[in-house]
Amino acid sequence: MKLVTNKNNLKGTIKVPGDKSMSHRSIMFGSIAEGTTRIKHFLRADDCMSTIAAFRALGVEIEETPEEIIVYGKGWDALKAPTEAIDIGNSGTTIRLLMGILAGRDFESTLFGDESIAKRPMNRVMLPLNQMGAHCVGSHETEFPPVTVRGTTSLHPISYQMPVSSAQVKSAILFAALQADGETTIIEKKKTRDHSEHMIRQFGGEIFVDDLTIKVKGKQKFTGQTMTVPGDISSAAFFIVAGLIASNSQICLTNVGLNPTRTGIIDVVEQMGGKLTISDASRDTGKLAGTITVETSQLKGVEIGGDLIPRLIDELPVIALLATQAEGITIIKDAAELKVKETNRIDAVVRELTTLGAKIEATDDGMIIYGKTKLHGGKVTSYGDHRIGMMLQVAALIIDDGEVELEKAEAVSVSYPEFFKDIVSLCN
Repeated sequence: MKLVTNKNNLKGTIKVPGDKSMSHRSIMFGSIAEGTTRIKHFLRADDCMSTIAAFRALGVEIEETPEEIIVYGKGWDALKAPTEAIDIGNSGTTIRLLMGILAGRDFESTLFGDESIAKRPMNRVMLPLNQMGAHCVGSHETEFPPVTVRGTTSLHPISYQMPVSSAQVKSAILFAALQADGETTIIEKKKTRDHSEHMIRQFGGEIFVDDLTIKVKGKQKFTGQTMTVPGDISSAAFFIVAGLIASNSQICLTNVGLNPTRTGIIDVVEQMGGKLTISDASRDTGKLAGTITVETSQLKGVEIGGDLIPRLIDELPVIALLATQAEGITIIKDAAELKVKETNRIDAVVRELTTLGAKIEATDDGMIIYGKTKLHGGKVTSYGDHRIGMMLQVAALIIDDGEVELEKAEAVSVSYPEFFKDIVSLCN
């Protein structure tokens, strides 16, 4: 696919799709709750539709209308054994969180996905779930999908020190803990996105959080809710970067989720000297959505690492692009988790941006980006990774000469089916 190239004067307002993490979890909590859950601004992209399909396979009635998704939940015990293996497509969130739910059900299920999912490690989820009394095993006794989960209604609580900073792993354990006999304690390495914790409370459950320590009691029941999913800041990130690096540009993004565990990219933009304002909300009052406006900026290189990484892990590919247009050196470190995403995002970012003329080096746990560099045309690939594909389209906007041809552009539909259309809408 030939990308839109060499575009300045990006102007307009974008309403980004619903938050992917929250869309997944809304279906999951709605399915285990008792009563009807109505979800507005749901992300109707491939990954989240895989979650809907998975819960339908488990016997949950889910209705789709143009305005909302309606989940007719009947509680934990209404989940039924699937008649065949469940295909979760490209969705790492679906497979990992679903394992936690299935760990407490008294039947056996097998979960599989596409070629990318088959390479993603699952021991990080299987080990704690097996400690709780479930039996999870990967393909041919490995840690890779397909994964078979033989659950039990007699899960026991554990105290678990997280070996990795991962909201997916944490959430899988939380779903299992909610079904266990007693109280489970989870101790995080670093603070990760806390949508699961918020939804436990929203659906009527109880959870105790003290900095990195989380305690949750088992045998909890939930009640169906009505909710509106805010816009996904991970999707907004591509337009934030486009507005900052394309000349004479100003882009407004409405209804963007501002959960503090997800707003690391805003901190980075501010550190780099980017012109970014937030209106219609405040990060200080607990309102978790607002309007973000960005405009073309002179940027400077920074160091990104430590506790900031879990708050922007999915945005790092496009932040790397941003750094190519900043004066000086940007260092991204403590981000080894990028290696086990949809692809090895460290290698993918370095290889593809280098193809377009960037000066960027891979390290064991991140990247070193040398700015400011001019980009040029080339033939690139998304590797089937939606965030790499979208990052490369933003890069194409600022190339000086040539064309950019993207292989596997269809991967973008995993999280943002209308992305290329929205890019075009900003081009004057």
